[in-house]
Amino acid sequence: MTLRDIPLRTLTGDATSLADFADKTVLLVNVASKCGLTPQYAGLERLQKQYEDRGFTVLGVPCNQFAGQEPGSAEEIQTFCSTTYGVSFPLLEKTDVNGDDRHALYAELTKVADAEGEAGDIQWNFEKFLISPQGEVTRFRPRVEPDAPEVVAAIEARLSA
Repeated sequence: MTLRDIPLRTLTGDATSLADFADKTVLLVNVASKCGLTPQYAGLERLQKQYEDRGFTVLGVPCNQFAGQEPGSAEEIQTFCSTTYGVSFPLLEKTDVNGDDRHALYAELTKVADAEGEAGDIQWNFEKFLISPQGEVTRFRPRVEPDAPEVVAAIEARLSA
């Protein structure tokens, strides 16, 4: 099974998978509404607007595993994201990214090393995985801002490939 084949659900409960985004470069991010890093939603939305016409999308994955910082229902998450940050990118259902109930998608993604060569558990909210249409994955840790030069360079390299 590849990353694209792993079953996922949208925030509204519809079946999906990364295969639905096979022709896009995807920045997959575990997100939370009540985190010190929550303002990164603004940067994620700017990336969405800047690159969506070039075959790019952000894909948000709400997660409540870090200090209970995503406690809301699907409706509350959607309302918060749209009214506070104008989020237009797709959101998946609330998902466990670590531990015994870790989603199969994150079981695969956590095998990918970051720029320092470290793989393993998701450290906190807003950890980012850039997935190319060819399935290449680049990992950015939570404190790396969405518009950091290394993220933008990686997106642009994937879009021009």
